[in-house]
Amino acid sequence: MTGTERLPHAFARAQDGTALAHQRSGDGAPLVLLAGQANNHHWWDGIREDFHGTHSTITMDYRGTGASDKPETGYSTEQFAEDVIAVLDALGIERADVYGTSMGGRVAQWVAARHPERVRRLVLGCTSPGGRHGVERDASVRRALAQPDPQAAREALTDLMYSPSWRTTHPGPYNTLGDPGAPPHARRGHLLASNRHDAWDALPGITTPTLILHGGQDRMAPPDNLALLAARIPDTRTHLFPEARHAYFEECRAEASALVSAFLTSPGASN
Repeated sequence: MTGTERLPHAFARAQDGTALAHQRSGDGAPLVLLAGQANNHHWWDGIREDFHGTHSTITMDYRGTGASDKPETGYSTEQFAEDVIAVLDALGIERADVYGTSMGGRVAQWVAARHPERVRRLVLGCTSPGGRHGVERDASVRRALAQPDPQAAREALTDLMYSPSWRTTHPGPYNTLGDPGAPPHARRGHLLASNRHDAWDALPGITTPTLILHGGQDRMAPPDNLALLAARIPDTRTHLFPEARHAYFEECRAEASALVSAFLTSPGASN
C-alpha cells in the first residue's frame, strides 16, 4: 500500500446546504469512486491511479467524514446518492462511470437507479441489495465489531478486510478501517444508513451495463449477494476472487483494477 495521498479539496453543496469535499485527479473520462461506510476518500489511496491511463478519478468525503460538513441528520444511502449528484453538478459532469465498494456499492445502486442518465457504466464491489432479500453478515461478525475494546474491534475489522497471508506482506497502515476524524453521531449515521439500505425494488430499473465483483471469503458482505444483484440487475457480468475477503480491491488489486479498466473501456462502453 502507498501512504496517504494529498489531494486538493473542492466543495459542492448538497440540497440541504451540507458542504461536500471532493477530489479529482488524472485525465480522461470521469470515474466516480465511492468508499465504504464511515470512510473518506483515502479508501482509494494507492488504487485510484490504476485508472488514470483512461480516466480522471473523482472521490468524495461523505457527509460526516473527511473535510465535509458533519451534520446531525441526512444519513442514508439515498441521500449519499443525491450528494454524489451534487458533486457531479458542481464539476459540470453530465455523465460518469461509477465504481462503488461496500456501502459505496449501495450508494452507487441508488445513483444508477434514480439517475440513469448520469451513469455510463456501473461497477459494484463487495456489496448487497440490502433489506430482507440481502444476505447479511452473521451474528459472530456483528459481535466482533461491537467489542467494547476499541483495539480488539479494530483487529477484528482488519481480519474481516484482509486475509492473514496478505497481511504478512502488507502490514499497513490500512485506509479502509474508518475515518478517525468522524464524530460518533456521524459513525452512527453511517451504520444506520448501511443497515437500512434496501434497493431491491429499484434494481431491475438499472439499465446501465454493470460489473459486479466480490471476494469469495467475504464475511462482511457475504458473497451470495453477488448472485442476488446479478439476478436483479438486467445487464450484468460478474467476477469472484475466491480467496479474498472484503477488501478484494486491495488484496487482488492488479486483477481487480484490470477487470474494471477492461470493462470500462470495452467495445460498446461509449453507449
